[in-house]
Amino acid sequence: MAVSDAEPERARDLAKKTGAQFHSGDNAAVISRPEVTAVIVSSSEGAHVEPLIQAIELGKPVLVEKPIALTLSDADRVIRAADKAGVSVRVGYSRRYKERYLIAKEQIVQGRLGRLVGGAARVFNLRSQAIAILARNPHATPVVDALTYYVDLMNWLMEGNERGVRVKEVFARGQKGVLKDAGFDTEDVSYAILTYADGAVVNLGIAYSLPDQYPARGHAARVEVLGTGGVMILDDDHTDQIMYSEKGVPHVYLPDQSVNMVFLQSGTPGDWALGDFWGPVANETRAWLDHLSMGKPCALATAREARNTLEVTLAIEHSAASGRPVSLPLAE
Repeated sequence: MAVSDAEPERARDLAKKTGAQFHSGDNAAVISRPEVTAVIVSSSEGAHVEPLIQAIELGKPVLVEKPIALTLSDADRVIRAADKAGVSVRVGYSRRYKERYLIAKEQIVQGRLGRLVGGAARVFNLRSQAIAILARNPHATPVVDALTYYVDLMNWLMEGNERGVRVKEVFARGQKGVLKDAGFDTEDVSYAILTYADGAVVNLGIAYSLPDQYPARGHAARVEVLGTGGVMILDDDHTDQIMYSEKGVPHVYLPDQSVNMVFLQSGTPGDWALGDFWGPVANETRAWLDHLSMGKPCALATAREARNTLEVTLAIEHSAASGRPVSLPLAE
């Protein structure tokens, strides 16, 4: 195992904790090691493409954090390279490996909801996390970087429908305020209606502007799926798991920020417990490694699925900016 980080001392510390055999402050040095046979790219949103392309050209399968890229041209560049090299690229939309959503997918696969005709999802998060993401890359907006999870989730749940999962039209509205005052010209709140090729409609909403002391330490979400033969309502807010601590609880992404009251298990990647990591990111990583080493099935998004999701999130932003519906596919 080899690890790299833009800050070499972080790579060194992580290597020590994990028993890695090699560490570096240079991604390329790690990816090119002949002993490295598979690559996980978890750099910031705007820095996915170059290590992706390097790993692909060396013939190494890749698991990359979402989104696959921030532009369709970069996503297409990755897909062309993967096709040419015959290399597997999977994208870490970790909601697919959260237990409640895996179970939901099973109900759909078993036909218990009939044909899916609609759905809804909304997600809340803190303004401090939005500001931290935007500060490292202003193009990684809440829609492109976070609502993307629920675009992918809905596409994944809808994929058994006749005529496939393609979204044909997006209509969106947004409201600016807190994030704009912080120096970022992006919406605090966005809502969108997606219309699929078979007529199914989905409503998606995101608010990455909640106060910093709100008890969720990551995503607070709610998902609904409607079919001709049933309905699923998935409460993922974690308001049923509350802890108050005078010591304080750190944020999973912002370790310098802590709160006294927290909704347990609201951290998006998962949680440490008794020396091991539990939750969606751990689940998807293990599933990917099992897929590579034993040929087990893998539900992680493909590069083309991730490209479709990116296109929808960009369409949401275009629609909110123009005030008009946007048809897909997007023009280059």
